[in-house]
Amino acid sequence: MKLPETRYARSGEVRIAYQVVGNGPIDLVFVPGFISNLDVHWEDAGYGHLLRRLGSFTRLIQLDKRGTGLSDRVDTQALPGLETRMDDVRAVMDAAGSGRAALVGASEGGPMAILFAATYPQRVRALILYGSYAHFHTWVLARDALAQFMRSAENSWGTGASLASFAPDRVSDARFQDWWARFERLSASPTAAVALARMNAAIDVRQVLGSIRVPTLILHRAQDARVKIAGGRYLAERIPGARFIELSGRDHPIWTGDIDRVVDEIEEFLTGSRPMPVHDRVLATVLVARLVAPERQAARFGDRTRGEMLDELHKVSAESLSRFGGQTIGTSPEEVSGRFDGPARAVRCALSLTEAANALRLDLAAGVHTGEIELHEHSVAGLAIHAAERICARASVGEVLASGVVVDLVAGSGLQFKERGTQIIEGFEAPVRVCAAEHDGVIQAPQRVPSSDLELLSPREREVIMFVADGLSNAAIAKRLSISEHTVKRHVANMLLKLDLPTRAAAAAVAGLRRRT
Repeated sequence: MKLPETRYARSGEVRIAYQVVGNGPIDLVFVPGFISNLDVHWEDAGYGHLLRRLGSFTRLIQLDKRGTGLSDRVDTQALPGLETRMDDVRAVMDAAGSGRAALVGASEGGPMAILFAATYPQRVRALILYGSYAHFHTWVLARDALAQFMRSAENSWGTGASLASFAPDRVSDARFQDWWARFERLSASPTAAVALARMNAAIDVRQVLGSIRVPTLILHRAQDARVKIAGGRYLAERIPGARFIELSGRDHPIWTGDIDRVVDEIEEFLTGSRPMPVHDRVLATVLVARLVAPERQAARFGDRTRGEMLDELHKVSAESLSRFGGQTIGTSPEEVSGRFDGPARAVRCALSLTEAANALRLDLAAGVHTGEIELHEHSVAGLAIHAAERICARASVGEVLASGVVVDLVAGSGLQFKERGTQIIEGFEAPVRVCAAEHDGVIQAPQRVPSSDLELLSPREREVIMFVADGLSNAAIAKRLSISEHTVKRHVANMLLKLDLPTRAAAAAVAGLRRRT
């Protein structure tokens, strides 16, 4: 997707980078934690999903604090205090034309948001604190632990080594760890990171909490790996009228774990209602295949040769998805994902892809999971995709790992699996059983026999398919039947599923054949 335009607000002699996402009726200023980089945020699927969701019901304004990301660097020996950072937020709000906004203070962004809300209540309509605290040494790191963190940052900053301190459940996800390392490097230098940690440790806003007079929501994960949940409860006890919600999980960043639950709570708090339930939910099997250690492969082949091999792999992937009846969810230079209406097809496609990658001398691994997904106009979402991504991250070179749900559903298909233990995945109440599919050397695409029996459809779906055969668009059909275009889309999706048809054109052909007979 195209990145939002990065703009700059002048705060004194320093320029502060910010982006605006969405055009909702409520302005929402997102104050990030320890480090940030506006552009790098969008490179992670979870962070991008968070920003898009927040921007769906607000006009989201996100910024890089001075000294981090795309904002001007500052003297690490004279880092700004909270008052100067408040001036930066005011400058961004002024530049973005925001007179009054809700504030989200995530992690280390919380204390500054707290002080801003207490100092400028006329500019704050509501305050949301996620994984935050009022005093660093009490609820984040004791002095000796902070000293150890800073020593580690001096030696390993930019390698992703700090990931275990923030998101331990993502340590085994090689792709996320690579992104985290890049996130560190492009957000702050090692010297700046140490200076920022030292500055954050000096913050104490406990005496300010009783002065907050705006509606306040506090969200905190029960086993937060970075900030003790007691820090969130303390905020709720001391801020007048604050509402506290405990979330499940231990990964600290707001863009990890059950992101939709976090955003749902924020949306209800700001608008008075949760998002409308998604009706286009279907059961599907999700396949995610990605390169293992892509940097090593780039060094092995060189950029040009590797690029040619990747182009060939993507061509083979598209052909395999089509051959096994899958639909592409998304692609990137290093990843392919698709959805299938049958788990056996998905596993066989994954085996086919890993064998094709091996022939191209590319190291590919795959993960497969069956669950509910949400069909949106231009995208697909859902916990099943997250699960397939996490399972894929665990797979080794050439391996296809499938969840126990998949293994149970393909019984009798001839596919063979070996147990690989269990895996903890955010959003699942119990550990997920994981098995490795065995390569049997013969992978055949199943024969799909589309049905032409329109009696499988409901009366309304039969009406819709006849209009499809007439060449009418969804909007035109909606007008004819006096229903919403969204409802027409749902009917079309259901009839394709019931008749086992791949496309709208195939449905039109079946309906046309029925008319002639």
